Amino acid sequence: MKSMRKIERQMSEMKAIGLLAKSEYGILSTCGEDNQPYGVPLNYVVIDKNIYLHCASVGTKLDNIALNNKVGFTVIGKTKILQGEFSTEYESVIVFGHAVLLKEEEKYKPLMEFIIKYSPEFIEKGQIYIDKAMAKVTLIKIEIDSLSGKNRV
Repeated sequence: MKSMRKIERQMSEMKAIGLLAKSEYGILSTCGEDNQPYGVPLNYVVIDKNIYLHCASVGTKLDNIALNNKVGFTVIGKTKILQGEFSTEYESVIVFGHAVLLKEEEKYKPLMEFIIKYSPEFIEKGQIYIDKAMAKVTLIKIEIDSLSGKNRV
């Protein structure tokens, strides 16, 4: 990975992982067989410095990952347009990693983390939902090779 041009805006790794963990949505970037880039917005969870995504069992992102498991993942935190300065306050994280499809026995913990993050008032209902949906859902784990966070505040 190239070094950051505006190094004074670089976040610490701890702050970048914190932003990654608390953000709601990110963009998964893959590349298809014709080298066509493909970016798709998704919700996700972070467990032990790995990113977990869920999806159906077929689709473009899975086709692309089967061809090349190298992926990018980007999140954007708070932003604010500074109109008079013609600039922006922002915070973002870019991840480079590789995607791995989880086996059936690995799915429960990440799925519970989705319930805890996105539906914390419905834990019991979420457990029932997971038990019914687990066989149908595909879970992707992004093992992070490198990440960088940048902000202007």
